[in-house]
Amino acid sequence: MTTVNANDSTWLPSVVSGPPLAEEPGLGSLTLPGFLREVTATYGDREALVWRTADGVERWTYTQLWDRAVEVASALRAVGAGKDSRVGVLMTNRPEWISAVFGVTLAGGVAVVLSTFSTAAELEHLLQVSGTSVLLFEQMVVKKDFAAVLTELEPEIGKARPGELQSARFPFLRRLAVIGGPGAAGGTGAPGAAGGAGGAIESWADFLAHGRDEPRELVEATAASVAPSDLAALFFSSGTTSKPKGILNSHRGIAIQLWRFRRMYRFEPSDDLRSWAANGFFWSGNFGMVLGSTFSTGGSVVLQATMVPEESLELMQAERVNFPFAWPHQWAQLESAPNWKDVDLSAMRFVDTATALARHPTVSANWHEPGHAYGNTETFTLTTCFPANTPPETHRGSSGPALPGVTVKIVDPLTGQVLPRGEQGEICVKGPTLMLGYLGIPLDETLDAEGYFRTGDGGYLDDDGLLFWKGRLNDIIKTGGANVSPREVDEALKSCPGVKVGLTVGVPHETLGEMVVACVVLHDGTDVGAEEIRGFLRERLASYKVPRQVLFFDEADITLTGTAKVKTADLRKLAADRLESVGVL
Repeated sequence: MTTVNANDSTWLPSVVSGPPLAEEPGLGSLTLPGFLREVTATYGDREALVWRTADGVERWTYTQLWDRAVEVASALRAVGAGKDSRVGVLMTNRPEWISAVFGVTLAGGVAVVLSTFSTAAELEHLLQVSGTSVLLFEQMVVKKDFAAVLTELEPEIGKARPGELQSARFPFLRRLAVIGGPGAAGGTGAPGAAGGAGGAIESWADFLAHGRDEPRELVEATAASVAPSDLAALFFSSGTTSKPKGILNSHRGIAIQLWRFRRMYRFEPSDDLRSWAANGFFWSGNFGMVLGSTFSTGGSVVLQATMVPEESLELMQAERVNFPFAWPHQWAQLESAPNWKDVDLSAMRFVDTATALARHPTVSANWHEPGHAYGNTETFTLTTCFPANTPPETHRGSSGPALPGVTVKIVDPLTGQVLPRGEQGEICVKGPTLMLGYLGIPLDETLDAEGYFRTGDGGYLDDDGLLFWKGRLNDIIKTGGANVSPREVDEALKSCPGVKVGLTVGVPHETLGEMVVACVVLHDGTDVGAEEIRGFLRERLASYKVPRQVLFFDEADITLTGTAKVKTADLRKLAADRLESVGVL
């Protein structure tokens, strides 16, 4: 990296813009209803998704996906949900997740996309701050019964009639519809499937039945009235505070990325794309990268509710998946599965050569994903990127150039002044996919005076305008593709019996990126083990936030600054050294 003298009048400022958005090829309609309508018109009878359960195989064409989304929109209209209504979707990767999210937007509503990793406390917070009025959810996720969780949070849910819930805890919530259940064998959600309904919670079939008499032309008109600037979805991401931040995304911002990933991956309809995702679509990256790239090319999404490595490999073999999407630690889990050497994965074409899957004896793909990229949930993924198969002499290890419509600048983290090219500072971005704002936070407290989002990431721009990301400037832990707020884990640790001091750090890890590690000081005379602490946290935090390692220290080991704050960098090194000494790293 070259440092430029800022006193030199010839220095080049660290500000770079991509081409105008109007010049970006491959963009279609810039609303979610428009996107789905356009791909349906283009690929109508092609298979859009496949869903295998113990009961059999379900396949939807693009036309059927549109019809199912219209069903959801019709039901929402019939029960009173309209323009800007907040509709929560709490499901795993299943057909109804896709039809529900698009259906919400066809009705003019806002899809509140909720993580199935949510604990009871997290779900309570998300429902309260989002103002969700209708909740569409899956009852059983692994061993978690969300109907029971919701009823425990608000007993009135178990007593009220459907559509008549009155709750001081969730003042906007009126209606709940459930899919699946203990007796539903996975619950396909097809008309007639029941599954755990009771009290204010109605079955999926009963919910859809509300819309049977809704005029189709009115639903179509509602979908056509949606504007690119309208609020489309509310995703949540851990920020610098202890609670997840609600990120308000416009139709235009999401739709641009859905179309754009076809170009970034260099996919074509002739590729007969068959994709599979290891992670939930409630993460913006999986939504854009998998659903966007697949649907925009007329491919088929092979759905799996939750990743179980052995079952995932069998599914990929059976459905001839050629584009798998996972994070590094999940590639390692697949490679460690007992049936790894027994499955035929010869259909794989679009699997990056750096992944374990590319080393499978039946895979001969020679492909490089568009991994030289940078983005945030606040920009609904990418702002800079080189497309797939960009040669090393072109990307040079960078995160790529600014995408159309995007401007990137590098500033001094303290003063906000633009730095010279080559000098490292804070990455700031603005562009057409930038969020409309954080839920409940004024926009002028989120963006700088020029409308840039200050990302909290460090990096620099070179003389050619390529961005080089160098890591976080704050303490957010990036683990397995997800953000974890150390403060949120610390707050949970505070209430753990026997814990006097609990501090959480991220330690570099080969496959996870960073491993969540809790550094704990116990009260004198207490004897609490690491697994007891982890068990305590599992009841309060989503699984990916629970520390993988709990390390015990004396209070004297924890170094403080003059303002009595922990020196995070020192504690991170201390934890890394301890883990390395015992062979964990």
